[in-house]
Amino acid sequence: MARSIIAVIASYIAMFVLNILAFVGLFMIVGTNQAFKPHKFLASNRWIAITSVLIFITAIIAGLLCAVIAKGGKAPLALAGVVLVLGLLLAIPSVMKANAHADMVRLGPVDWKEAMNNAYWPAWAPFAFPFISALGVIIGGKLKRRS
Repeated sequence: MARSIIAVIASYIAMFVLNILAFVGLFMIVGTNQAFKPHKFLASNRWIAITSVLIFITAIIAGLLCAVIAKGGKAPLALAGVVLVLGLLLAIPSVMKANAHADMVRLGPVDWKEAMNNAYWPAWAPFAFPFISALGVIIGGKLKRRS
């Protein structure tokens, strides 16, 4: 039981770190004009598509890591549940941020810190991401069982 709890916590932390690294790295690669809609801090469709793939991949890694640490059992399903519940709870402040930043105007390129502070998603995106991640975790957890 303790091994499963440690697996869930460690895997969630690993997924969180991987997501931050992926988002910062992606922003450095694609830049402001590809990350945002023109003159806004609203995420572009391209950014949403790429980040959806990235969070899916990081979730698969986290699910696999969870299964390896737990050495079987239902730990990846527990991690998927945690990802889903926390993700949906965190979607609420994200929508509030979108409402607060909707009228902000972006004047030219911005660095990643300013982007992180002011960026916002369309209202549906923060609610979709937890489901994408939970599915990735389940797939990653099943990868361990096959080997």
